Amino acid sequence: MKKFLLMLGLVLGISTVASAKDTYAHDDSVLPEAARTTIANNFKSKVSVVKIEKDFGRISEYEVILTDGTEISFDKNGNWENVETNKSKAVPSGFIPKAISDYVAKNQPGARIVGIDKERSGYEIELSNGVDIKFNKDGQFIRYDR
Repeated sequence: MKKFLLMLGLVLGISTVASAKDTYAHDDSVLPEAARTTIANNFKSKVSVVKIEKDFGRISEYEVILTDGTEISFDKNGNWENVETNKSKAVPSGFIPKAISDYVAKNQPGARIVGIDKERSGYEIELSNGVDIKFNKDGQFIRYDR
């Protein structure tokens, strides 16, 4: 009986891992409506690749690469979590709280925001000059991370 239960557990475990395989698409039709709207409203480039990450057979995240190289991560509901652009571009202003934009303009003149990561405690941004800055949820400066 113990061996049977152990084998059954092993088979179920293997099948769960097998069904959690990530999938790929080459258009935005697989994305939730919120993600498609975010892309359409903020980017001129089209979707090149969508990686659909799955945990235990359920979608956990979408990773999108646009034709200009911009990378965007969305949660399972289509809410953006992270945006990264090439060093020659900048993250569209619609993703950046005004307090953060103002702080960067004042304290890092000439630098562009090339990455923004929405975290539980606030935001982490990456500038074109290589500086990383953390902000709280209200966009108030916390610290520099070099």
